[in-house]
Amino acid sequence: MPELVVTALLAPSRVTLKLLRAFMWSLVFCAALLTAAVYGCIALTHVLCRPRRGCCGRPRRTPPACLSDPTLGEHCFLTLKSSGLRLHYVSAGRGNGPLMLFLHGFPENWFSWRYQLWEFQSRFHVVAVDLRGYGSSDAPRDVDCYTIDLLMADIQDVILGLGYSKCILVAHDWGAVLAWNFSIYYPSLVERMVVVSAAPMSVYQDYSIHHISQFFRSNYVFLFQLPWLPEKLLSMSDFQILKTTLTHRKRGIPHLTPNELEAFLYDFSQPGGLTGPLNYYRNLFRNLPLEPQELATPTLLLWGEKDTYLEQGLVGAISSRFVPGRLEAHILPGVGHWIPQSNPEEMHQYMWAFLQDLLG
Repeated sequence: MPELVVTALLAPSRVTLKLLRAFMWSLVFCAALLTAAVYGCIALTHVLCRPRRGCCGRPRRTPPACLSDPTLGEHCFLTLKSSGLRLHYVSAGRGNGPLMLFLHGFPENWFSWRYQLWEFQSRFHVVAVDLRGYGSSDAPRDVDCYTIDLLMADIQDVILGLGYSKCILVAHDWGAVLAWNFSIYYPSLVERMVVVSAAPMSVYQDYSIHHISQFFRSNYVFLFQLPWLPEKLLSMSDFQILKTTLTHRKRGIPHLTPNELEAFLYDFSQPGGLTGPLNYYRNLFRNLPLEPQELATPTLLLWGEKDTYLEQGLVGAISSRFVPGRLEAHILPGVGHWIPQSNPEEMHQYMWAFLQDLLG
């Protein structure tokens, strides 16, 4: 068929897709302005209630002692083959078994896996990374440096750079979004997967279209599409919005100590410390709409019944995309979003049972 004819036949579909994306971005922009107004009022209220803290975040000069706890493992750096960036990671239990690689979410860092590093280093080589843009890892400022493809290449480079051909991938929140994609495009590198509190992007897209309430639960996603303003709002009154997110009585991490809170705020208080993490969100809508994808990697999915940010219905939506027999899903009663830190004992019980046949 002549190329001109093919181009003519495809033209209506291409125009329709462009119009759909333009409509989507107009909705995203309107939602971003609305959420910016709401969060602006919240941030201003924090400043007015605590005027001594001012309108900016206080820079932390010295990291809290818990970040250098030797029982958690050794601090190392790895230069990535694909990008040349250096990623920071904490490693323990080398030589004790398969690689167990941990990917954190937002607003966290490698330290969010402290309980799992203690628990599994006796039988696995446990490695918790600071993802690109976080903590001591390199943090390019350009939004285009945080696309899903580049972030997946980072994971591949970490696994191969550590000398392994596959791993057990354990991930939460944003790290789990990356893990879902990674298991689809790099299945040979993932032996098993443990996913906590996150859905594949295509599942989240389709579910949210039919359940508008999910958009309200994750309204902050729209705020984070804007340049510079989210960084300003999150840092006002010495990062009070982040503090509330992590320590709220119902929505936060139970029993988080002031020292542990500082383990997260320390990195975000450094110059440009929020820009890299927020750039993940600024790439979320780049490839929408997404096609449904079949999931086949043997996976343990843990979900909090009281998760503030994600509805329980997403668990069923995820299950419908799986090859039968490959997914083991558990909804933890009365538990929120931060399972690795709030309910480590329950998480560990499910993980040991799920991985038992790999231990020989």
